[in-house]
Amino acid sequence: MSRNILIVESENDQYFIESLKDYLNIYDVNIDTPICTIDDYECLSGLSKVKLEAKLQELKIEIEKRGIEKIGILLDADNEGIAKRIELINEALKVIDKDLNLTRCNHFIKSESLEIEIACYITNVEGYGELETVLKTIKSKDSPFADCLYEWKKCLEERSQTIKDKDFDKFWVNTYQRFDCCTKKEQKQAGRKCNPEASMKKDIWNFEHSVLDGLKEFLKLF
Repeated sequence: MSRNILIVESENDQYFIESLKDYLNIYDVNIDTPICTIDDYECLSGLSKVKLEAKLQELKIEIEKRGIEKIGILLDADNEGIAKRIELINEALKVIDKDLNLTRCNHFIKSESLEIEIACYITNVEGYGELETVLKTIKSKDSPFADCLYEWKKCLEERSQTIKDKDFDKFWVNTYQRFDCCTKKEQKQAGRKCNPEASMKKDIWNFEHSVLDGLKEFLKLF
């Protein structure tokens, strides 16, 4: 069992990172149970510090038992941006070691008291966004169904209605996965064959895209 643990926000993050790890042939880090579940009300508007603190405290108890040597934290930038997310991580880290302070992504710092190393990466496109923002950027197949959602979004705006970028990106990715990248036969079992887990195993993403360079660097640190 790997002595390196990666904390992620959601199951979708987990599916994506597992696929990227396989692509990069990286097997030295295990992804821990995601912080948020799909029906977790506290996570609907973004990750809370309380959730991250709870996960860190949970791992602190397991450090010696599991022989954990390195912990990576992977969060979305959302609308907060990278600096604000690192700030949130530092606040949460105080619950396990008051002396820990991350200053940048992709750089391990040592907890002398816990005898572990900790680093973080903030998922982003040009400093903001989340996993779905990245997935939109690295899609590798034609996306007529998903792209037509831009006209739908424009129609909403003309009627003084709005949809948050975060929600739009999720809708776009779901549409791309289900209607642009699933066969008619697969769509009959869409819940199983067109869901995020199944879609991450398909050749519909460009893992060579430059937007993934920082994340790849992070995973290769372990």
